[in-house]
Amino acid sequence: MTTALDPAGQLKLVIFDCDGVLVDSEGPSCRATAEFARSKGMSISDEEAHQRFAGMALPQIVTELEHEIGHALPAETAVMLRENLVQMMQKIAEPVGGAPEMLAGVRSLGLPVRVGSNSSVREMEIKFEKTGMSQYFQENRVHSANDMGCPKPAPDVYLYAAKVEGVLPESCVVIEDSDTGAEAAWKAGMACVLLRPEDMPAPPFWPVEGSVRIAHLDELVPLLRRTLESQKHA
Repeated sequence: MTTALDPAGQLKLVIFDCDGVLVDSEGPSCRATAEFARSKGMSISDEEAHQRFAGMALPQIVTELEHEIGHALPAETAVMLRENLVQMMQKIAEPVGGAPEMLAGVRSLGLPVRVGSNSSVREMEIKFEKTGMSQYFQENRVHSANDMGCPKPAPDVYLYAAKVEGVLPESCVVIEDSDTGAEAAWKAGMACVLLRPEDMPAPPFWPVEGSVRIAHLDELVPLLRRTLESQKHA
């Protein structure tokens, strides 16, 4: 059993990444990126694309592809890829296993929630609508690092979420699945719950003091409950 979190401050806000944590979109997105890369002459498998691009913003991915293939892509490439993903998610977006039940459990604990993602706000609204999770995230609680122009691993989107909630970074916990996102949480000075299967390697900078790793979303609500209880008796 995972022990309680140990954030630097009293836990007051839970910030979720979107893709791979709430919406099962990381795999389809990376496969679409791999298909596009192969159409441009790059030799890359779907699995390699997931390892390289999971958690990255599309402008970052385009820069990586340009470096790999040795020439610039059209200026509208990132916009085109994003629109293709939006259309795809309108058809196939599904919640990560246990995500709706987990969100209901977090709500029952009385903890406010926000989302900070490299996806655009428009993408996330479509994903949450398709997966039935819109009720948990009003528009002003969904924040896009891409729309801000500061994609992860920059910490800006998480720091902004804390600021508009009116809490200090040390009172936040971020739920992440990617190295890029976990690094952003670390840079923001926030505790992090890394959602990752046990057979997958941790980020190079892991473990991080005050943060923990879980394999399934059904571990999160009990973890947060233990954290709140431990803080009551501290």
